[in-house]
Amino acid sequence: MNIDMAGLQELSRAECLSLLSSTPIGRVVFTERALPAVQVVNYVLDGEDVVFRTAAGSRLSEAARGAIVAFEADHFDETSRTGWSVTAVGPARIVEEPGEVVRLARLPLVPWAPGHHDQLVAVRAELVTGRRLH
Repeated sequence: MNIDMAGLQELSRAECLSLLSSTPIGRVVFTERALPAVQVVNYVLDGEDVVFRTAAGSRLSEAARGAIVAFEADHFDETSRTGWSVTAVGPARIVEEPGEVVRLARLPLVPWAPGHHDQLVAVRAELVTGRRLH
């Protein structure tokens, strides 16, 4: 077990992916008009891809066209002061191949936010890091 300089446990890639699959809410960090932007999404993990829905033409949809984004999810318990945080960085893409759209549409991914979310976005988790607070 590796401990970082802050005293937090560094997580392996496998641990990070397992934790990402355990929670439904995360944050997409992207660039909008040359500035950092963050948007909360509900998501599922499909292999090593973070998949979420967004509205066509939305700022998140526009940011997902080949850009490198970060995705962060976490879980903390205030009472025990324990928790974890995982960040995945990689290219985002609008899912357009018909077979993949059909396959991903079968995943348990129902948008929590109101409105029409007809576009699927996949973020390839190329760089994955995480830490746990005991």
